[in-house]
Amino acid sequence: MQAVLRFSFSPTARLDAELLLAHALGIERNALLLDLGRAVPDSFWPLVERREAQEPIAYITGTRGFWTLDLIVGPGALVPRVDSETLIAAALAHFGDRPPATLLDLGTGPGTLLLALLDEWRGSIGLGVDRSEAALRYAVANASACGMADRARFLRGDWATALNGSFDCIVTNPPYIGTGEALSPEVRDHEPGSALFAGPDGLDDYRLLAPELRRLLAPGGAAVVEIGHEQADAVTALLEAQAFRVTLHRDLGGRPRALLAY
Repeated sequence: MQAVLRFSFSPTARLDAELLLAHALGIERNALLLDLGRAVPDSFWPLVERREAQEPIAYITGTRGFWTLDLIVGPGALVPRVDSETLIAAALAHFGDRPPATLLDLGTGPGTLLLALLDEWRGSIGLGVDRSEAALRYAVANASACGMADRARFLRGDWATALNGSFDCIVTNPPYIGTGEALSPEVRDHEPGSALFAGPDGLDDYRLLAPELRRLLAPGGAAVVEIGHEQADAVTALLEAQAFRVTLHRDLGGRPRALLAY
């Protein structure tokens, strides 16, 4: 496919082209693979040009699969990543057959972690907090599209500021990239910097979050925190300073990805 050659920057160039062609045709990628003889519509090539400019595939198609859900995403919201599914697996393993009654997702973005867990725990309710109005619009739309509008609510706020009460499970994927770190143009030029960068060492938001997690977590509850793969020791120390016990969970690539604090 000619489009593949134009995506030389992408390690998944063929997959990118297939997803864009399926989107242009209005079909699922699986249907496309079963009939590769379909004519290429004119609407495909503007999508190719957008991808050639390294715009994320999820922004172009308007959706990204995460865990069991297809989420609506777009500019202004962090694109859900498969590495973050480590947090879902860690939470499910920890709570086992005793699902938490209440969930809190700090920095919810398009509702990624909150909605994935609510889909697993059908009797739970949850709150998602984000400072971005754009991200919250996607979160509200996703809750409705996933049939969870009655169990998920969303609040604009700066982390846990003005939040009271307690939650049985808290999840968060905060910014953790150092301001001097290099990023691909796909991420740097398109995704919101406020969801990516956290000071020179990437730890600024963990320093704010650690005491708030202790304040908001209910007795017997657990918090699950995403980390950069080189930050396990530093973030563990911040959590242990709040009297948490901490266990490390690795992503599918074997890299440190989530800390469970309880």
